[in-house]
Amino acid sequence: MKKYIAALDQGTTSSRTILFDGDGHAVACAQEEFRQLYPKPGWVEHDCRDIVRSQLQSFRRALESGGVSADEIEAIGIANQRETVVVWDKFTGKPVYNAIVWQCRRTSEFCEHLKTRHGRAIYDKTGLNVDAYFSASKIKWIFDNVPFAKRRAEKGELLFGTIDSYLIWVLTGGKVHATDYTNASRTMLFNIHTLEWDRELCELFGVPMGMLPAVKPSGADYGVTDRAVLGAEIPIRAAVGDQQGALFGQLCTEAGEVKNTYGTGCFLLMNTGARAVRSQNGLITTLSASLGKPDYVLEGSVFIGGAVVQWLRDGLGLVESAAETEELALSVPDTGGVCLVPAFVGLGAPHWDSQCRGLLCGITRGTTRAHIVRAALESIALQTFDVVHAMEQDMRTSIARLCVDGGASANGFLMQFQADMLGAEVCRPAVMETTALGAAYLAGLCSGFYKDIAALRSRRDGMAVFRPKMDDASRAEKLLAWEEALARTMVRPKP
Repeated sequence: MKKYIAALDQGTTSSRTILFDGDGHAVACAQEEFRQLYPKPGWVEHDCRDIVRSQLQSFRRALESGGVSADEIEAIGIANQRETVVVWDKFTGKPVYNAIVWQCRRTSEFCEHLKTRHGRAIYDKTGLNVDAYFSASKIKWIFDNVPFAKRRAEKGELLFGTIDSYLIWVLTGGKVHATDYTNASRTMLFNIHTLEWDRELCELFGVPMGMLPAVKPSGADYGVTDRAVLGAEIPIRAAVGDQQGALFGQLCTEAGEVKNTYGTGCFLLMNTGARAVRSQNGLITTLSASLGKPDYVLEGSVFIGGAVVQWLRDGLGLVESAAETEELALSVPDTGGVCLVPAFVGLGAPHWDSQCRGLLCGITRGTTRAHIVRAALESIALQTFDVVHAMEQDMRTSIARLCVDGGASANGFLMQFQADMLGAEVCRPAVMETTALGAAYLAGLCSGFYKDIAALRSRRDGMAVFRPKMDDASRAEKLLAWEEALARTMVRPKP
């Protein structure tokens, strides 16, 4: 009898494998970091060989640490960094260029020009604002800069995919070229209303449709692994973009349910059900993980979330570890008037100001490192408040609960302050690896390893719930101070 689901969690800086049992509990985990390549300022690349090597190695190490054989794996679910582009030779599997990472800004100028003429039409079809963040302009860059790439693609010799597609192709020995709705919806080539690749968008970016992968629900049949690759023929039964994977891992499958992942940045997703909400407040519309027709999702991204804690440690030397920040923040009753806006690379949703930079204000002779640390943690929650507020305006309703995950969600002070600012419950699950858990749930449901979503809900235990404690007057005062700091941050300096 098969005993485990293997979740391959291919992230931006590392690849992990987590084995989950029939109750959804993690029984083994292994992680392998890989190189980050920065050939020019603002450019970010990955060597595809590093991605594959690290993912396979993490799988083998997870089996070893859990004392599990490959034959005991019921199915594999893949979660992946979104928008990152791979173009490879369909006969040899060799990429024609490094993977161009979602963070890469090399096509920013092109996207600014494109936005002027085609921004509205692209948004109407894809739910996305024209930006270098998404995949399409990266593919165009490869065609414009890699010799013969465009010609070879037109001749049917090259394939395109996001990281999930490339891993599926490698794992199946080149037999399956496919992706899921969540990843397709991030390419700027996919119509989220017809659920098909869009011919007009492909022509706009010069992408031959023959190189695009088949698109399926997140939980679906993606073939079986080649025995020469993983040592067994294991069904691949899920593929999902990391943030939608986390939304499913939190079991936010009903309209109005919201999750926030506190990673390097923060990613807030709200399930809006069968209705594609056109945001009037700086959010994007995308698709959810599913076992059939997907729901729609509103998404907002905060550029600097947990990264502000890294800055406290590595940039200012105020702390030696993230674990110190909670105790320091609680050692003072408030920030002493200090406010930090961590706009180190501009501000994301809902402000979308790429030109502004960070601001630390309200410093006095009595300011201590504890005040600055507390202000830094508060800034994560206050940025999150802005995105949730934008979602509430678009949906014309208030949220009652925010599901949270990611590294910074382990900070109790931050979670309590988040509940206070939102005036809503903040719920943190016992298993915070919700991206991998979502991939495992999808693969397990698709393969029959897990019975249904109701059964998964009944097995969740150990959830920590943070309820708002701050009075309305104090909350309003804190939000007003934040608004004033934001206004200062976004003021353009005189030339």
